[in-house]
Amino acid sequence: MTLSDCENIIRPLLSERRYQHCVNVAREAKALAERCGADTQKAQKAGLLHDIMKEAPPDEQLKIMEASGIILTNVERGAPKLWHAMAGAAYLERELHIADRDLLNAVRYHTTGRAGMSVLEKIIFVADFISAERDYDGVEGIRAAAQKGLESAVIAGLAFTLADLAQAHKPIHPDTFSAYNDVLLSQNRQQ
Repeated sequence: MTLSDCENIIRPLLSERRYQHCVNVAREAKALAERCGADTQKAQKAGLLHDIMKEAPPDEQLKIMEASGIILTNVERGAPKLWHAMAGAAYLERELHIADRDLLNAVRYHTTGRAGMSVLEKIIFVADFISAERDYDGVEGIRAAAQKGLESAVIAGLAFTLADLAQAHKPIHPDTFSAYNDVLLSQNRQQ
């Protein structure tokens, strides 16, 4: 599958604004991959595809997850904003026959992170946070962390997510806690 194929697949499924976000994430993913020595083509593909189900109706997302055997936890049931990531990975695997587990995981975990994230998973997690159109309070700090390195940006993104969700009194996915602890402890071991 080429980058053009990815663009052609997502364009009819997304609004212009969401499509442009995916293009921006792909661009940022390429830059991060270049700095890390990772596969830039795969990073761009994952960036383009990461929100493929973002604008699908919730019942369609649920149907895709159910068909793929995904059983939602209580936290996931109560956080529909997370569904598009799980449904997106399932859609890519079932409907588009993508078998690249790393790419599928990058889509699946781009909202929550998880312990043991691959370099590609970290790239998409960060690229989604800092893509060009993002202008939320705190984005500049995460962009600055990305200039220091991928691990720094992942920690900054996870810390932001944890604080933001806690302040809003929203449930926090256990994978996000696990990702934060894993990356932080891994970084501490390397120092």
